[in-house]
Amino acid sequence: MGNIGHVCQAITDKVEEGLGLALVDLDSGLLLGIHNKVSYLSEAYLDAVAAAAVEMFRGKTVRVVEDLIAQQRNVAPTRLIKEVQMTSDRTYHFMAILPDKPNMLAVLITGRRTNLGMGWATLRAALPELARLCP
Repeated sequence: MGNIGHVCQAITDKVEEGLGLALVDLDSGLLLGIHNKVSYLSEAYLDAVAAAAVEMFRGKTVRVVEDLIAQQRNVAPTRLIKEVQMTSDRTYHFMAILPDKPNMLAVLITGRRTNLGMGWATLRAALPELARLCP
């Protein structure tokens, strides 16, 4: 088992047009590990992407919706969102919560020629290994 950066690189390299993989702490918004093949992306940009991911999974509006669903079902509120896929003009972003680490998020970024099924399969297969590396 390597360090988080090396594991992020290995996962990125498994996917056609893999551009990077980040591990985000959803409590703090910090990047715990990253591998990025796009040299012009600044640290400030990567931090902003991590903050946006936190907002998608744990933002105030998301929590309100999850609380309303729990109220409708008459159950305790839980964090319901486990995976998100986002598409931009040139990239796909595959985002998934790590197993047994509900506050850790893996984000795989690829080019648009990546097969969606392979992107998800690669990320999902890597989640247990990433989870073992997290605090």
